[in-house]
Amino acid sequence: MRLTTLIVLLALLISCKEKQEAEPLNIDNSVKTHILKPELQAILDSSKVAGSILIYDLNEDRYYSNDFKWASMGHLPASTFKIPNSIIGVETGVIESDSTIFKWDGEKKWSKNWEQDLVLKNAFQWSCVPCYQEVAREIGVKRMNNYVDKLNYGNLTIDALHIDTFWLVGQSRISQMQQIDFLKRLYNSELPIAGRTEKIMKHIMRIEETDQYKLSGKTGLSNENGHYNGWFVGYIEIKSTTYIFATNLEPQEEFDVDLFIKQRSDLTLLAFKRLNLLK
Repeated sequence: MRLTTLIVLLALLISCKEKQEAEPLNIDNSVKTHILKPELQAILDSSKVAGSILIYDLNEDRYYSNDFKWASMGHLPASTFKIPNSIIGVETGVIESDSTIFKWDGEKKWSKNWEQDLVLKNAFQWSCVPCYQEVAREIGVKRMNNYVDKLNYGNLTIDALHIDTFWLVGQSRISQMQQIDFLKRLYNSELPIAGRTEKIMKHIMRIEETDQYKLSGKTGLSNENGHYNGWFVGYIEIKSTTYIFATNLEPQEEFDVDLFIKQRSDLTLLAFKRLNLLK
């Protein structure tokens, strides 16, 4: 009996010691790589939106956010999927080049910008849903699944019934952390794709270039049963430092859709200013 008690006590002491030794390592790792920034939460609160702004410092291997829990949750990728969709389209030859033209069928569209023939970059930046639905259908279920797995992009549910909507509705999910991991590999030329494909992607993703920064990225917006979720993902090059970002927002009950659409990018750039990363 005494021997059994002694063994149990010894096991408890060893377990406690291991926890004491392991705990500081976890805390230290969190402090080094995941830095909570309350000023980012203040930006969202003042704009009456919920969500997370996640910024990754590529040089320092460090994340900044107001909410790391939100940043780890999965959401529909919406039009941010146009990044891998474009990659897969070019890799399979469905999209021939950055000069590829998407012909307007003459029918009224959700956006006036879509009611014209569009070159690839405009189709991408103006988020032409019909254009990319056509690309997805031509790629097909088998090739789409194979390439999504190859690119290690999120957790997507792709089948024949939803081949042209799976990124907009349904069970497909990707988190902000996964978005940044994917974009980091794209930026660092670590994706298993041709150099030509990467060059085309980096060209069509470029949004703005000023004397302060070069901004590249893609917005996304899903509306499933009245539940809006908005994205802005990409990277910004400021002098010799590159930051990869993924913003995911949701509006409050009463909101202006047009304002919410604009907030995705506006609040992201404001976050860089509040962190003194951008003037």
